Amino acid sequence: MAGLRGKALVAYLVVCVFWGSTYLAIRVGVGVLPPFLFAGLRFLIAGVLLLAVALALGDTLPRRAVDWRTQAIVGVLLLAGGNAFVVWAEQYTASGIASIFVVTVALWMAFFDAIIPGGAGDLNWRVVTGLLLGFFGTALLVGASPAEILRADLRGPIALTCASASWSLGSVYSKRHRTETSPYVGAAIQMIAGGVTIALVGTVLGEWTHWHLTAKGVGAIAYLVVFGSILGYSAYTYALRHASPTIVGTYAYVNPVIAVLLGWLILSEPVTGRTFVAMALIVGAVVWIQFSHRIARSGGRADGRTETAASGQPSDRPTAGQEAS
Repeated sequence: MAGLRGKALVAYLVVCVFWGSTYLAIRVGVGVLPPFLFAGLRFLIAGVLLLAVALALGDTLPRRAVDWRTQAIVGVLLLAGGNAFVVWAEQYTASGIASIFVVTVALWMAFFDAIIPGGAGDLNWRVVTGLLLGFFGTALLVGASPAEILRADLRGPIALTCASASWSLGSVYSKRHRTETSPYVGAAIQMIAGGVTIALVGTVLGEWTHWHLTAKGVGAIAYLVVFGSILGYSAYTYALRHASPTIVGTYAYVNPVIAVLLGWLILSEPVTGRTFVAMALIVGAVVWIQFSHRIARSGGRADGRTETAASGQPSDRPTAGQEAS
């Protein structure tokens, strides 16, 4: 159950490739379309299609008002706050660099899970070390010295930092507020709520005057709707049901590699030694924090604080970040 075999392995590879390639599609899309309308309509279309399919296959809409509210809030934090900033940032940042920044979601997740009441997060020395390591990796992407940072275009990095923080906050909020909604219906509601919010922002900013569909724009939207949202999410859900969430969650470490390589091969985005060093630091920080949590859980079991220690089986419940995806 815990390993990746057969169809679960295929689903995992689909997630790695499709979600890793979405950064390239976003980069192409923002080159010809205004960012907020591009992102908003992508999620709105995907959400409506996914909701229609889910309802046709027997799922039902939420019955409780609190579930509607929770899904809407999560959708705004994850998509309007998280993904929309990524789309906007890719006007100024290469797709591969953007994907590396987004890996810092795990660092923000550890931070919010520790400071927001109701969770099991703990800012111990291991976690703090990981956060600092990730910070240095992020700083290396925009400049290794204060002088380089001052000369760099910080619009992209600042937007990507806000995106990672918003996505993480939405993930922690989702974990603290459980719903009785089907995962497919919940994802559809989140995409619709986020899509409408982002589209409204684009409307207020006057982006409709710059909206001119081209073949590249249509292709980017179609790719993100079909492969990024519907198929990618479905494959992710299938993999979670047939393998350990810890193993499936490693897709977040593979995505930057796919994004950097595709950006280099297709868009000729520059890849330097510093890029790979920064990637190693950020991914290493994420792995270190995950390892620290495993040590903490093992210590809790050794001290007799966990009654289920004897089972030795990994949990089949997704983590906050995986649920939010």
